[in-house]
Amino acid sequence: MATRIAAPRGAMRKAPQQARSRATIDAILDAAAHILGERGWEGLTTNGVAEAAGASIGSLYQYFPNKLALIEAVRRRHFDDVLAVLHAAANLETPRVKRITVLVDGMIAVHSRHPAAHRVLLEESPRGEDSRSAHDRFDVECTKAYETLFRANVRGVAERGCVGARVLAGALAGAVHEAARQGQLASPVLRRELIALVDAYLSRLRPLVEKPVSRQAR
Repeated sequence: MATRIAAPRGAMRKAPQQARSRATIDAILDAAAHILGERGWEGLTTNGVAEAAGASIGSLYQYFPNKLALIEAVRRRHFDDVLAVLHAAANLETPRVKRITVLVDGMIAVHSRHPAAHRVLLEESPRGEDSRSAHDRFDVECTKAYETLFRANVRGVAERGCVGARVLAGALAGAVHEAARQGQLASPVLRRELIALVDAYLSRLRPLVEKPVSRQAR
């Protein structure tokens, strides 16, 4: 089972129990992310979100007490989507080449979902203590998932797993986030280059101890 990030205290008034309720919440969160990307934090209102989602304001308030709670739920959903991709990419029953494409395609798909909202979440929307705690938990789970993925694709280098996982995570996240800012996530060239990047990094097994350079080579 994929790890999910627990909701911050007080973020939602109640959890949805039925498929219809979950669909309503998904529509509300999609609307919130869309408006956030178009109008920014200041332009986001609960009334606007309810109208865009086709839900009553009463239905929205059944789950979210304010717009900050909405944003926290959008952020947690993104965290959960990223973790789901990482766990799928670490599945040893899937061939190695397929695991790499699952990772790249999954990261592109996750960040293609309301890409403009990601910038606002990072740069504009306020973060309380609960938000920081959720982000810290995500960082821990993300690191664990990348370590699992790294070890699944690179055998015999377990002692390098932690550092290698962080390097891979930073390289991939940086490239995908920059592509999102540039509006290039749909580029087939980007996809091809990301697959090549991940494959080359996971395939390159450098010696753990660098050989000293001889005086003649200096």
